[in-house]
Amino acid sequence: MSIFKSYASALVNLMVPRLCPVCHVALDYDETLVCRDCREHAPVTGFCRDAWNPMVERLEAFLPVYRAAALLWYNDGGRWRRIIHHFKYEDKWYMARLAGEWLGEALDESELFADVDKVIPVPLHWRKRISRGYNQSEYIAAGVASVLGAEADFRSVRRKVNNPSQTLNSAMQRWNNVDGIFEVRNPDALRGRHILLVDDVFTTGATVVSCADTILRSTGIENVKISVATFAVARKLVDIL
Repeated sequence: MSIFKSYASALVNLMVPRLCPVCHVALDYDETLVCRDCREHAPVTGFCRDAWNPMVERLEAFLPVYRAAALLWYNDGGRWRRIIHHFKYEDKWYMARLAGEWLGEALDESELFADVDKVIPVPLHWRKRISRGYNQSEYIAAGVASVLGAEADFRSVRRKVNNPSQTLNSAMQRWNNVDGIFEVRNPDALRGRHILLVDDVFTTGATVVSCADTILRSTGIENVKISVATFAVARKLVDIL
């Protein structure tokens, strides 16, 4: 069956080539998300294997985070930005799932996230979800959870305020824009867990901090352990620090 699938995939790829979103080279049948060359030269942060890194340093200024990591560096206008643009704005949700699996593999290899038992995506408001058709962070979280062998939880936390997009906001506006926008439905379901909060891109950290703070306040800081993982992180994070 695996041989049949390989031949079938190769035939489909020949008829309708899948292209690497970074370099636009046709992907081989066994390549996922990006080609081997791009994956080999990807702008990996190294945060997944470092218990203390700029993301942890940034987040600890606001809340007691246990671990934090991002797989790739993100630059506005950079080639790797295309992946995020595809799964966020062009309905290519399957790329978010593949991105999550890649992130999950890096987290799993480091063993720093071995005791994570619940993966929660940063939620979208229902109006924005209907407009987009899906929440890309859910697919990233599902990919991460499948690799870590953890539970993917899409219901415990909701976004109760349909706040404007953060894309064009200044740093201060980003923080004001996310104040009090999340809600925990059932705090008891989160107590005693190591929660991995997942999002697509970490820029200032405002959205993730707001979501994590809501969870901590709802459950009690001493009753839950929170870590954060994103597919990418803005290089200007280092400048902020």
